[in-house]
Amino acid sequence: MSAQADKSLAGMRLDQVAAELFPDFSRARLQKWIRKGALTVDGRILKPTYRVVGMETLELDAEADREDSVLPQAIPLDILYEDGDLIVLDKPAGLVVHPAAGNPDGTLQNALLYFDDALAALPRSGIVHRLDKDTSGIMVVARSLRAHTSLIQQLQARRMSRVYRAIAIGEIEADGRVDQPIGRHPRDRKRMAVVPSGRPAVSHYRVLKRFNGATCLEVSLETGRTHQIRVHLAHLGHPLIGDPVYGRGFRQARGQPQALLEAIRSFPRQALHARTLEFVHPGSKEPCRFEAPIPEDLADLLLRLGEHTR
Repeated sequence: MSAQADKSLAGMRLDQVAAELFPDFSRARLQKWIRKGALTVDGRILKPTYRVVGMETLELDAEADREDSVLPQAIPLDILYEDGDLIVLDKPAGLVVHPAAGNPDGTLQNALLYFDDALAALPRSGIVHRLDKDTSGIMVVARSLRAHTSLIQQLQARRMSRVYRAIAIGEIEADGRVDQPIGRHPRDRKRMAVVPSGRPAVSHYRVLKRFNGATCLEVSLETGRTHQIRVHLAHLGHPLIGDPVYGRGFRQARGQPQALLEAIRSFPRQALHARTLEFVHPGSKEPCRFEAPIPEDLADLLLRLGEHTR
């Protein structure tokens, strides 16, 4: 690929100009190619910090690096939609998104590489966002560099809408908004917490149904911090049913039916499901909306709680 830097780009760094001229690729990826000599200026290999004069020709001759450290594995995927740019899927609870300490394989990334080996040419095999292991629901995976760059940009600019279904302990009286920064817990580094030094985090919640001792909520995110919904609801005093980390030590109100308490205590994971996802398609530029059905375990929990509606 080649493109000419016009005079309006004079004085800008080479990596900035490259990002303007080759918008299908991230600036970080273009910087890497510049350093490797795969992106040249009038045939010259220069540094990313080079200041463009104007009217130079930038030529890009590169291949994406393959991810060979993660092996394909035949793990079933629930594909809701696919085309040349995207894969939209419904992740089941219990599936880790990508390998990490304690989970070297058996992940969504392993499954994606088995489904489409070409994903090895994309960062993290096209995964642009994640869900916790025990959170179920909808995810989008990039299938091209164009899509990867676009989806990352939409996430960073908060133009990707994500709406969740959550079941919290206790009776929440009204809709609300939580605007509290989230960072590492000051004493337990494996947990997140609302801390003054944390990164900005905003969640909106809407009450869908109240039960005797629990509330079904629709939660939408402005930001995407680690464990954001779990942390924000626990901060409100209403942790998710089944949350083993942020619901520890929470006591139910006295006088509740034993069957209700058993339904809440026996649920084996945090009661959280990514319900809908909206974004602009990287290829067609048309708005897209996808929805993942409520999984069987959450539907069963709602039925059991419904026997104790307030």
